[in-house]
Amino acid sequence: MGTNTYPDRPILLVEDMENTLADLDNDLKAQGITNTIRCADGNQAPEIAADKAVEVIMLDLGISGVAGREVLKRIHERHPHIPVIIITGSDDEEIALDFLVRRSALDYLVKPVKPGLMLPCLNRALEIMQLRRENIRLADGFFSSNPKNPGAFADIITEHSKMLAVFKYCEAIAEGRHPVLITGETGVGKDMIARALHQVSKRPGQLVTVNVAGLDDRLFAETLFGHGEESGTSQKDSMVEKARGGTLFLDEIGELGPVSQVRLLRLLKTREYFPVGSEQPEISDARILVATRKDLAQMQTDGDMRNDLLHSLRTHHIHIPPLRERLDDIPLLLDHFLDEAAKKLRRKRPVYHQEIIPLLKNYNFPGNVSELRSMVFNAMSGHRARLLRTETFVRATGNRLGDPAALTNQKVSTNDGDWAQKLDRLPTLKAASLTLVREALRRSGNNQRVAASLLGITPQALNQRLKRQ
Repeated sequence: MGTNTYPDRPILLVEDMENTLADLDNDLKAQGITNTIRCADGNQAPEIAADKAVEVIMLDLGISGVAGREVLKRIHERHPHIPVIIITGSDDEEIALDFLVRRSALDYLVKPVKPGLMLPCLNRALEIMQLRRENIRLADGFFSSNPKNPGAFADIITEHSKMLAVFKYCEAIAEGRHPVLITGETGVGKDMIARALHQVSKRPGQLVTVNVAGLDDRLFAETLFGHGEESGTSQKDSMVEKARGGTLFLDEIGELGPVSQVRLLRLLKTREYFPVGSEQPEISDARILVATRKDLAQMQTDGDMRNDLLHSLRTHHIHIPPLRERLDDIPLLLDHFLDEAAKKLRRKRPVYHQEIIPLLKNYNFPGNVSELRSMVFNAMSGHRARLLRTETFVRATGNRLGDPAALTNQKVSTNDGDWAQKLDRLPTLKAASLTLVREALRRSGNNQRVAASLLGITPQALNQRLKRQ
């Protein structure tokens, strides 16, 4: 199990019978709840809760000396934010229900407590505390435009409000243990957000990344969970074990088959997993992040994604906007990639003509930030002069500027005649041509070469049209 404890803050167990207290503690440890404090004196419970910053309190109402009901009252008065789970005999069930109605307790368990009922009850309490802290962090960052941990996001080049909002949300949820679903098109940087989440979380373990695309059910189980000891293969080779105390990032989660989805669901809900060939479950304390470019809701509708798995994955959902929705970042990204390319190719950083900016802003980037990076490296690979050649970017974007088919995942019609059907009165060809030319010039910042590319004509042809107007 290692030295890592779960949860991060302790569970306080209040029970005056030493044997019962030990049994309760051992049952919890057997299910992976290793961070506990035993308390055999109810009078000390409120003080321990204050001193140790406990996460949840499990209280036996039938403790001797000071009544359990009096202990609960003191705890509620001094620590109203701490969830309390009552343990009661069957004769006191009505009393326990009365405490629930008055909201001085979160839930109750009837003796003898069954381990199978105890863990779901405790997990609900832990979830409530995690969500409360996340809501507080979200509220604290609501009026701040910049992240509190800028170093964690330093590799993500942006000043756009949508991305800054993503950073603040990451900070709010980073210290929790709920799974995080990261979605976005190819090339938007889902893996970079996963690394930032791990860094902000300050978890002591490492970030372990697994691309599950191409893994069948057997390979998925072997890769994530390893093999049992009886197989003669070290279970420490499993990705879940390597992520102990850290973060497990599963990329391309939309490619999982039905059997693998069941195994992942068990890991998410109970933190249990079975090494291949073993009947003895292991407990994982890794935070799980998943990413996909697919529409999981549509997959669920089509029967390709389990509804319960999708529900578990969407506890926290981060969607990264495509580059075409944050075009103001293009100058920043262009400068950054030029610096990176110059360093890696061991060349002097070139300057570029400002017409490159409107050219790139009028391109839809189906490959997003990764595609822009590739463009820059391609331009630099053939670069020799001080001024970067604009033609390299024109060739990369020119054939697809303004092409509706290039608007990946956008709700636009690819039928060029649809817009005309919505007009009450058709303009003359001359008027339509003038309108299109003016709009192309506006979008290109009055750069005729870029405007010509948008219109699908040569710069010379555009120049002739301008002269005739």
